[in-house]
This record gives sequence, structure tokens and C-alpha cells, in this order.
Amino acid sequence: MTEHIPSTAKRLSQGEFIALIAMLFATIAFSIDAMLPAEPAIAAALSPEDPNRAKLVVGAFFLGMGIGTFVSGPLSDAFGRKPVMIWGGVLYCIASLACIYAQSLDMLLLARVVQGIGGSAPRVVSLALVRDLYKGREMARIMSFAMMIFMLAPAVAPLLGQQIIFLAGWKAIFVAFILFSVVSLLWLGLRQGETLPPAARTKLTVAGQIASLKELFSHRVVVVSVMIQALTTAVLVAMISSVQGIYAQEFGREAEFPMWFALAAVLSAVASFLNAKLVMRMGMRSVARWAYIGGVALTLLHFGLYELEMLTGTAAFISFFLWQVTLFVMMGLTMGNLNALAMEPVGHIAGFAASLMAAVSTVLAVVISTPIAQAFDGTHQPLVVGALVCLIPSTLMMRLLGKPTKS
Repeated sequence: MTEHIPSTAKRLSQGEFIALIAMLFATIAFSIDAMLPAEPAIAAALSPEDPNRAKLVVGAFFLGMGIGTFVSGPLSDAFGRKPVMIWGGVLYCIASLACIYAQSLDMLLLARVVQGIGGSAPRVVSLALVRDLYKGREMARIMSFAMMIFMLAPAVAPLLGQQIIFLAGWKAIFVAFILFSVVSLLWLGLRQGETLPPAARTKLTVAGQIASLKELFSHRVVVVSVMIQALTTAVLVAMISSVQGIYAQEFGREAEFPMWFALAAVLSAVASFLNAKLVMRMGMRSVARWAYIGGVALTLLHFGLYELEMLTGTAAFISFFLWQVTLFVMMGLTMGNLNALAMEPVGHIAGFAASLMAAVSTVLAVVISTPIAQAFDGTHQPLVVGALVCLIPSTLMMRLLGKPTKS
């Protein structure tokens, strides 16, 4: 085991550092949520015979992101954080260009997979970068503030996507992706120092990777965290894949969708701010455990009201909207804490650990979420059932993380 060598990089002010990490994370949110208003246009242009296939533009990106995270972390352990993030951003921009010129849905989906591979580098390596500089509850606090800003991206992404489509068509969204990525990478390159000193870097050898893999998954907290994150992310992917159709077909609110989605995102961002406060008092385990218990309880309540047909019309829509906010809030109170808990014992292989955990959880999430999203029947019933199938085991598995301690 290689001893973790503290970073000697000059730290940015905490405010600027949080904003930078949030923007690197937001590349992912923007790449997903800005596409939601484009699904009908993509279906009409590239898949008129099977409109549901257009929903795969979300899953394809997540799949690429899962694949990319297998390599971006280990590469950052060997060559440093900044070079890997920057080259990943270059690949992301090239894939965005390919999306613009795609002549079929299959080609667009392939380009989205590659885009996800490129986007995985800033997403997963930035987590390792945070771990280079912070640990424990302080890391969870930093991640919470970053996630709060990150959660605001969905507030503007669908609205922005809708306006871009109105002005220049759905392909212009990919131009916006390129511009956003270039700005964030310039900020990273010019302001943030390298956080992994050469003495702390590891060689890319098969034996070394196998040893790191064995060590990583020898920690129960890592295994349990990855499984819970996979199930939770599956709910998020299924929700994002289905939500535009739910607003349009079940509630007849297609034109209002970006505004309601924005409101849900703003309300959810409060959860990350709250988590930054609560985690310093209660610890990461307690906050996440109670968030899952609350999420399952409110999902069961909504499901019961829905199945008993006690809500109709506007009341039914409001109940769905509040349930949507509940899921986003639950994620704001859990995902950052689960990541910080899992990263705590593996700081000396932070890049590899962040990479493998994100890769496994994301790929599993895509596998789990795809049948849920494809089961969409014009209502949100399949989504609610799928959420319960994922969240009940997640809540039970929280007990495997042990009793609340200092973390």
C-alpha cells in the first residue's frame, strides 16, 4: 500500500474552489438536462417510427460516462489530475461535434456514448481532486456546497435547451455544450494547480491495478456504497428519461415542463445546503440513512394515493411534482455523503477509487434504469414502482454501513 502524500498545490479560496468543482460537475447535468426538451424533436427527425427510442439519448450518455470512468481515474493517478480532465474535455467537445452531424439516431446515440466517455474525466477526477485536498466531514461539506450549485444546473438547463431549440434547432444544443466545456476547462487550467505531486503518482501496471482493485473492494463501506449509489442513480436516470413524457402525455403540461423542472431543481438545491450543515453535526451515515427512510415513506404515500385514485387533475399533478422534488432532495442528502464515506479509507488511490466506484455504480444504474424508462406507458406508474424497487433495498443496505460514528 502506497502512503497517501498530501498535496502541496496552492489552494484556491474555498468559494472559488467550490464554484470550479460545481462547474465541472455541471457539465454532466447540462449535458443531460438540456436534452430533455429536445426528445420530441429528435424523435420526429431520427426515430418517427418509435418515439420512445429517443429517450435513449439520456441512457447513452450515462453509459458512456460509466465506461469512461473505468479509465479516467487510474490515468489521473499516473499522469496527474489536470491533464486527464483537460483531455477528457477535448474528447467531449469532439463527440459533441459528431452529435451535430449525426444522420441517424444510432449515430447520435453512439456519439452520445463517446461524449459521456469524455465527460466522465472532469466528473470523476474532480472527486479525486477534492479528496487530494480534503477528507472526512470537511470533504462532505465541500461536496455538499458544490452539489448545491450543481443542482441549480437542471433549473436552467431545460429552459436554456428549450430556447436554443426555438432559436436554432435541437442540434445547436451541442454547440452550447462545447462552449460550456471550454469555459470550465480554461478555468481549471489557468487557476487550479495540480493536486497530485509526482511522488504520489502510481505506475500503470496490470499488477498494480489488480492490487488496487482488491484493496478497494476489500472495504465493506466501498462495496455497500457502490451498490446503494447504483440503485439511487438508476432512479435518477429513469426519472430524467421519463419526466418530459410524463409532463406532456399524462398531465398535458409539455410547454410548462422546463419551468416546473427548474422549480424542482431550485427546491432540491436547498437539500445540499442543508446537508452541508447537518453533516457536521450528525455525521454522513445518519443524514443519508434518514434521507432514505423519508424518501421511501413519501414514495409509498404518493403511490398509495395514486393507486387508490384519491387524486385527480391538478391535485394529481401537484402530488407528482412534490414526489419528484422528494427524490431530488433525497439524492442531495445521500450521494455526496456516500461518496465521501467510501473515499475515506482509500485516499492513497483516490483517482482509481473514484473511477471504479463511479464506473460500476453508473453502468449498473443504466442497466437497472433502462427497463424502467422503456416501460413508460404515458403515466408515471412504472417510474414509481421502479423507484420503490430501487429505494427499499437501498434503505435496508444503509444498515450495513454500521452505526453512526464520527463520520
